Amino acid sequence: MLRRFLEWDYRASARLRLEKTRGLFHSLMVFFAHSGDSWFWLAGLFLIWMLDDGEWRIRATLMAVGLLLLAVVVLAIKFTIRRRRPEGEWGAIYRNTDPHSFPSGHAARAVFLAVMALGLGPVWFGLLLIIWAPLVALARVALGVHYLSDILAGMLLGLVAGLIMLAASPQLIQTIPLLF
Repeated sequence: MLRRFLEWDYRASARLRLEKTRGLFHSLMVFFAHSGDSWFWLAGLFLIWMLDDGEWRIRATLMAVGLLLLAVVVLAIKFTIRRRRPEGEWGAIYRNTDPHSFPSGHAARAVFLAVMALGLGPVWFGLLLIIWAPLVALARVALGVHYLSDILAGMLLGLVAGLIMLAASPQLIQTIPLLF
């Protein structure tokens, strides 16, 4: 059963993978693939935290804490499962710093952020991230750094983590002012 699933996963992932062409579509995929990088989001959330002392500071804090906790969970799963990334040339930084592909941290992060944005508001921010999240995930397969099952597992993990974080948010919001 597992063998059949993995064969399907390899075939489906290969169909979604871009050929070695360059152009606008490839550039868009590279943009979306990198837009889910953790350093980018943590830097942006830190900037928001520095510049705002109201609702956006609370949102940024909750999202950053959630991203850090999610990263620990993703890495623990990756180093337990140890599934190698698909062969390829693109994404050397990911291949060198993190040779494991399951689950996709980018997909988990993107869906987590979308769930948090929907739950914390404003609506336009949540809707924007709901559109963005699957594009990040699919770009990772299209560029050959993940299999389809990696992003599906990552998206599910991000959804669960986001829902847990939103459920814990009222208690955390009461604690946040004490921390700063």
